[in-house]
Amino acid sequence: MANGWRQHLTGWSRDSLIQLVLLLLGITLLAGGLLLPLLAMLQKSLQDLDGNWVGLTNFRDYFLSPNLTRTIGNTLWLGLLITPLVVTVAFGYAYALTRTCMPGKGLFRLIGLIPLLMPSLLPAISLVYWFGNQGIAKELLGGESIYGPIGIVMGLGFWCFPHALMILITALGHSDARLYEAARVLGSSPLRTFLTVTLPTARYGLLSAAIAVFTLTICDFGVAKVIGGQYSVLATDIYRQVIGMQNFSLGAVASVTLLLPALLSFALEHRVRSKMQEQSSSKSVPYRPTPHKVRDLLALLWCGLWALLFLALVGMAVYGSLVQFWPYNLSLTLEHYAFDSNSVYGWQPFTNTLKLGALTAIFGTGLIMVLAWAQEKGCHFAPLRQLMHLLAMLSLAVPGMVLGLGYIFFFNRPDSLLGSLYGTLPLMVLSCIIHYYTVGHMTALTSLKQLPRELELVAISLRIPLIKAFWRVTLPASLPALLEVFIYLFVNAMTTTSAVIFLYSSDSVLASIAVLNMEDSGDTAAAAAMATLILLAAASVKLLQLGLSRTLLTHTQRWRQP
Repeated sequence: MANGWRQHLTGWSRDSLIQLVLLLLGITLLAGGLLLPLLAMLQKSLQDLDGNWVGLTNFRDYFLSPNLTRTIGNTLWLGLLITPLVVTVAFGYAYALTRTCMPGKGLFRLIGLIPLLMPSLLPAISLVYWFGNQGIAKELLGGESIYGPIGIVMGLGFWCFPHALMILITALGHSDARLYEAARVLGSSPLRTFLTVTLPTARYGLLSAAIAVFTLTICDFGVAKVIGGQYSVLATDIYRQVIGMQNFSLGAVASVTLLLPALLSFALEHRVRSKMQEQSSSKSVPYRPTPHKVRDLLALLWCGLWALLFLALVGMAVYGSLVQFWPYNLSLTLEHYAFDSNSVYGWQPFTNTLKLGALTAIFGTGLIMVLAWAQEKGCHFAPLRQLMHLLAMLSLAVPGMVLGLGYIFFFNRPDSLLGSLYGTLPLMVLSCIIHYYTVGHMTALTSLKQLPRELELVAISLRIPLIKAFWRVTLPASLPALLEVFIYLFVNAMTTTSAVIFLYSSDSVLASIAVLNMEDSGDTAAAAAMATLILLAAASVKLLQLGLSRTLLTHTQRWRQP
């Protein structure tokens, strides 16, 4: 039998063996970091507190609880309310950036993407300063409280906006100018052209943006925890069951309940994405807007209004972190940034967060690029490549809190080697890589698909190992995608709360967790200071990445120039 295996393996080239090893490594990693924790969570939902098998009893008890209907209704209502509001605002903003000649488009785009660089806790803290019980503009709410659905809608709307904006910029930026030329020749009015050309061509982008916002809304934990008050949603219910009541079985049931709409949204989004790809054509002519005074002025006013609101929200959080004692002593101070003296955590959370971001970005980028190359450029093992792709796509459908709870059940085992990982930084690095794997994987695949297939054929004909061609040609040619994946992983690891809320220990507490705990204890100024540092760190690395990109790309991407 050993001879049979030896003869079988000798028929394979070294490149085939390398591809096989990489595919098996990727499948093992994604299965161990995604599927097995989810299965462990599902198993826990079918057990009682003592680990005894009770079947669907937990689900029956949970769904018969009088508060569940209200919680599910609140969650869905928020998603259905926030989604059209955010998509409408983002569509107008993206339209102004791509279809007008208004001045300052680069600045407005930068302002619109600022929420990507901050945890969702920061806009919630800012809203407390603006409209809380001691807020400077609480009268604008007409006597209503910010602690509840109003605050959640405002906070999540701000935080979800850039996700919709990026999708819609892409959708509107790929329109075919020939359609508009045909409409002009046929004498179509601007309104009719908008209704019959612009909206139909952007419909898949609108659907994709709506699905993304809806998923983020129902899965977010930070905003609802800080400013939700007594308004219960599924994400906070999971936290309450696990942390507040130590009822891990019902926490698992709530996680399964939250996972179902996320999976449905993922399936629909995948369908919409395929339609967007089918709609694109290589013969399309890029649309170039022409100056129009009225349209450009209206676009400037629209973007200016929302940009001012965004800056006011971010600026208030920064200002609140610098005020001596809100609202009685408004003199400026840096005392709230002296974490060694005013916080039980000190600077350790911020240091841990920088480590988490760096390790996630370095290891995640390398892993994603290598595995994407093994999937895309390999010629063998089609079933393994398809399985790898399926697992890579599935991580996008799993909310961070659900994945974190699954890690508790799978890794928190004192009697096994896996138990030594629980509460450590490496486990949180793994959770962040798995949680944000899909976007990085798709970015790497898109970059690899742009490279001509002839590169591998030439390497084979010259008897050059494919791994050497990957190192010398594919990797430098894919540098823009590498940098994008790196900064995406770094920023998300810096700002995440839900993916690590159940995984930290006293030695591995993160800045976002410290912000949550500080705000819980009433130290809002220190929480705002820590959240501001997260924003500044993420923005600094982003600016460094942009500067590095310009320098490196001029030396490695000249071949892309016509």
